Amino acid sequence: MDIHISLEGPGDLAARIYRGIQDAILDGRLRPGERLPPTRALARGLEVSRNTASVAYERLTAEGFLVARVGAGTFVSDRHIPPARPAGPSYGGAVRPRSPWRDIDPVIEDPTEAPYDFRVGVPDGGLFPLATWRRLIAGELRARAVSAGYHDAAGHLGLRQAIARYVGVARSVRARPDDVLLTQGAQQALDLIGRVLIAPGDRVAVEEPGYPPARMLFAAMGARVTGVPVDDQGLVVAALPPGVRLVYVTPSHQFPLGVPMSLERRAALLDWAARHEAVIVEDDYDSEFRFSDRPLAPLQSLDRTGRVLYVGTFSKTLLPMLRLGFLVAPASLRTALRAAKRLADWHGDPIAQAALARFIDDGELPRHIRRATRAYAARHELIVAALRGDLAEWLTPMPSTAGLHVCARLNPGVPAALGEVRARARRLGVAVEPLAGYYAGEPEHGLVLGYGAIPAERVPEGLRRLRRAFTEVA
Repeated sequence: MDIHISLEGPGDLAARIYRGIQDAILDGRLRPGERLPPTRALARGLEVSRNTASVAYERLTAEGFLVARVGAGTFVSDRHIPPARPAGPSYGGAVRPRSPWRDIDPVIEDPTEAPYDFRVGVPDGGLFPLATWRRLIAGELRARAVSAGYHDAAGHLGLRQAIARYVGVARSVRARPDDVLLTQGAQQALDLIGRVLIAPGDRVAVEEPGYPPARMLFAAMGARVTGVPVDDQGLVVAALPPGVRLVYVTPSHQFPLGVPMSLERRAALLDWAARHEAVIVEDDYDSEFRFSDRPLAPLQSLDRTGRVLYVGTFSKTLLPMLRLGFLVAPASLRTALRAAKRLADWHGDPIAQAALARFIDDGELPRHIRRATRAYAARHELIVAALRGDLAEWLTPMPSTAGLHVCARLNPGVPAALGEVRARARRLGVAVEPLAGYYAGEPEHGLVLGYGAIPAERVPEGLRRLRRAFTEVA
């Protein structure tokens, strides 16, 4: 590879080249076994004589930093090299981010895996049809399918057509392909909506408790974010404050409580939005996995005034790493949202989008969802049974008929020592999330138990260890 070496500083040119290569080896930029350019090429690139470059190489070889192999070249030695040191000083810098970026943690969840992993929002990677996906990706990587140019900001037309058909049948969403904008997951859809609709100082309403990344995103855009309480029918519409520009809701499976928004409450929210000229963002993040009860009609299908933006994602149905999601928006916002997508990242991955279009058109998506739903239903049943049995002394489960998690409230009279319980559980190999983490204001205490990341056979033992943690703390 080419090496950039600064020829500034004390000493002759050979000494400066020596120090530059030595520093690169010591701080890990050049790793053991890596091949260095020939002295002729290095000299040409640095505009020095070949003899100067050779002197530097010979000194490094004599000191054991490099090794010359006849007929092969010069390589970084893999012997006697100390551990890599930090690559230069870490300057604090005089530039500071504006508020609220100073207070936002880039790590949303604990990245450390646990043997009994009840993290929320994580699907089971083992259920992903990898062989099918590999075949579809390989089919799209044919030479004639690879383009050197940029693509439509709205995304692959075939996938937009497939999504419009799929959500129309599976979720009663009214959408044409032109109404669909492909995104890199639901979070980018929310970002694009915010860019187009929210000005600094605008008031945005979110559910309380609710999805923290949405709340943080709108706040980072300068919005005044207000939490609105949720009861057993969903968002309390009567509690919406005046002057709200946008309302963010998860009506099919409220996050994190799990309750669906009643039909009466949906109608009230739509009426409120029309009267106050507000926008509703409907995040339908995991309602594909439904274990009982017929799903209620989404807000988007009930909307007659063009005020609902419907956000969907394949992060839960397939895998988060694919970064595939979509947004169904009224025609009045289509041009602006496409422009925002173009300015954000031009467009998504056309190969993955084309593969997903075939995945849907071939019927693989509904087949996968049926298989995954059966697997998740079994885990859901095990957790609910334990919450009503061995864990009933401490927790009461919220009604839940869909999704990838169950919320359980701490029973009245039980000391709110969940921090100690979680720490004790973690030492026992169990990862659980507190309900309080989803509140911006005064929290309610409990746990949110995800079951996408834990195999069914591990659920009973994980819950026994969680019970042990409660018992030891009590």
